[in-house]
Amino acid sequence: MSGHSKWSKIKHKKGATDARRGQLFTKLSREIVVAAREGDSDPDMNFRLRLAIDNAKSMNMPKDNIDRAVARGSGIGGDAVVLEEISYEAYGPGGAGIIVQALTDNKNRTAAEVRAQITRGGGNLAGAGAVSWNFESKGLITVEVNEGNPDDTALEIVDAGAEDVDVDGSTVEVTAPYEEFAQVKAAVEKLPGITIERAELALVPTSLVSLDDKASMQTLRLLDALEEVDDVSRVYSNADFPDEVLARYADE
Repeated sequence: MSGHSKWSKIKHKKGATDARRGQLFTKLSREIVVAAREGDSDPDMNFRLRLAIDNAKSMNMPKDNIDRAVARGSGIGGDAVVLEEISYEAYGPGGAGIIVQALTDNKNRTAAEVRAQITRGGGNLAGAGAVSWNFESKGLITVEVNEGNPDDTALEIVDAGAEDVDVDGSTVEVTAPYEEFAQVKAAVEKLPGITIERAELALVPTSLVSLDDKASMQTLRLLDALEEVDDVSRVYSNADFPDEVLARYADE
């Protein structure tokens, strides 16, 4: 498993136990709002909305919060909200690429906050396309195998159309083609003895930049700081972190 994938896994586990759950719920609500605004308010008819709701449930977000977010995105009850999707590209310490995706009602505020964190963290903003050319849209699924052999489960997932699988203990990390993500996810959901911990559309790097210990820790702290910005919804990087640095980061 690449350093990037390991970072994503650690980040998800840390986020699941984040004491600032109110901030986490705000980010999840915004994802639901935008998904409901751009498509059908019925998650069975809107795959992006279903993903957003499923991920909110995996983080134990209350049903009332989810329902209110769907209503806001659909403009029901006069409580509609206008959010814009915007991306920033940057280079972190050591030269790894970073993409920051945000959902905001004030682009100037968000740009200033993102710029401040990147500068403070030792990075540099880049122009549009400078980093994103190295990323592809993919479907990512994290599966926890509760019963049976994870290797056997991985083979079944490959048969279901997955592009790649990586087994780490009882966890199977699944990568699916963007266009076939809905079908692969539906097939995985039918497998016995598994729990889907997370499923999302994500930007996956096509090549990685190896970092030394110092640059790795600086980059990890920068990525953390960017994710703590209220308007930021996703942060991606093509940094390849050493295992021992990731272990220290996970314990912080």
